Amino acid sequence: MICSNCQREIANYSNFCYFCGSRQQRAAGPGAPKRMHRSLVDSKVGGVCGGIAEYMDTDPTIVRLVWAIVTFFTGIVPGCIAYLAAWLIMPEGPMPMPVQPIAPPAPASNAPQA
Repeated sequence: MICSNCQREIANYSNFCYFCGSRQQRAAGPGAPKRMHRSLVDSKVGGVCGGIAEYMDTDPTIVRLVWAIVTFFTGIVPGCIAYLAAWLIMPEGPMPMPVQPIAPPAPASNAPQA
């Protein structure tokens, strides 16, 4: 998949460009089912909140904040158990595609050609 903003190649399942951060439009249709998985790209502990954010097409920071607030107000233990259960149950997402560095253009020579 090619980023619509910076024109660099990114993984097909990406919601955001790795380089410029712009949101990517997904092709909706029967060939692209949406699956919840742990994020390998946007993970702080286990990738659970990053995976939920990718599934819901939202910012992972918002999901992490909501998870932390709910965990704090429910007595910490239930939220931690739910996170561990999600970590064990949710499959890992696909590995991101390796990025090829873009070579800078060759400098122009000012010497006259014979």
